[in-house]
Amino acid sequence: MPSLDPAVAEIRRAVRAALAPLGAAPVVVGLSGGADSLALTAATVFEARKLGHSVVAAIVDHGLQPGSDAVAARVADRARELGADAVVLPVRVDAGHPDGPEAAARAARHTALARCAADRGATAVLLGHTLDDQAETVLLGLARGSGAASLQGMAAVRTGDDGMRWIRPLLAVRRATTRAFCAASGLEVWDDPHNLDDRYARVRTRNRVLPVLEAELGPGIAEALARTAEQLREDAEAFDEMIHETIEDIVEHAEAGISVSVAALAANPAALRNRVIRLVVDSEFGVSLTRSQTLEVARLVTDWSGQGPIDLPACTARRAGGQIVFSAR
Repeated sequence: MPSLDPAVAEIRRAVRAALAPLGAAPVVVGLSGGADSLALTAATVFEARKLGHSVVAAIVDHGLQPGSDAVAARVADRARELGADAVVLPVRVDAGHPDGPEAAARAARHTALARCAADRGATAVLLGHTLDDQAETVLLGLARGSGAASLQGMAAVRTGDDGMRWIRPLLAVRRATTRAFCAASGLEVWDDPHNLDDRYARVRTRNRVLPVLEAELGPGIAEALARTAEQLREDAEAFDEMIHETIEDIVEHAEAGISVSVAALAANPAALRNRVIRLVVDSEFGVSLTRSQTLEVARLVTDWSGQGPIDLPACTARRAGGQIVFSAR
C-alpha cells in the first residue's frame, strides 16, 4: 500500500485527538473553503466515520463580496463531496461595530455557528485556526498593548456558557501543512481575496511582519509566539482561580450594581487588584475595561482624594466609605 502523505497523517492525528472525548454527538465544522478549514473538514469526515459522529459543514456567507453566495454554494457542494452534510448560513455584518470590520465579521460568524450547532444537536464546533493564526494573534495583541489576555491567543478548547465546546484541532499545525494536505488529497482551495487585502492588520501581519521577523531573527518565530501564548494561558488559568477565590470574599451586591472592599483591594498586588476590577465589571455589566479605565478605578483605592464617579462603559465607579461601588448607568 502507498504510504500516507505526512501532512494528511499529521492533520488526521490532530483531529482524531480532538474528537475522541466528544462521544457520538454531531459536530459542526466551520468551513470557508480555504486550505485550513477544508483540510479540517476532510480530516473530520474521515475520522468521524470511525467514531460515530455525523459532520455538518457550516459555511458562513458574510455577504461582503459580490458573488459570495455563489462561492458559499460551491464550497457547500465540495463539503458534500467529502461526505459531510452542509449548510450555508447567510449573515449580516454590523458595519458600525466599534472594533472594526474584522471583529464584526467574527461576531456574526460566531453567532451563526452557535445557532447552527444548537439546531443540529451538536456538542462541539470545530474551527480551522492554525499555529500561524495563533502567532499572528499574539503579535497583534502585543502591538495593541492589550495585556496578557490578548497574548494568550486562542484556546485550543473553550466551553461556552451554554456548554458548547469550541475546538481548534489544528492550533499546533502550520498553515503550510494544511495546503500540503489539500494538494495531496486533490482538494481545490478557495482563497478569500480579503486574505490579501492590506487594509486589514492581520493580513499585514501575515504577509509583511512575520516574514520580516523570520528573515531577521531566524526561523521558528511563529512556533515561539505560539509557545508564549500557551505558557501565558497556563499562568492565566492559575491566576484566575486565585481571583475567583478572592472575589468571593470581597464583593457584595449593591443597589443597581456591585461593590468591592477598598481595604481588600489595597491589600493585594496591583496585578491582582486590576484583574479583580476588570473581572467584576465584565461579569456584572458584560463590558471589558481598557487598561487606562482600569487604572482610573484603581486610583479610587490607592490614590483617593475625594474624586467623583468615573464613567465607564455601561456603569460608573465611585468610592463610598470603605467600598468601590459599580452602578449601572
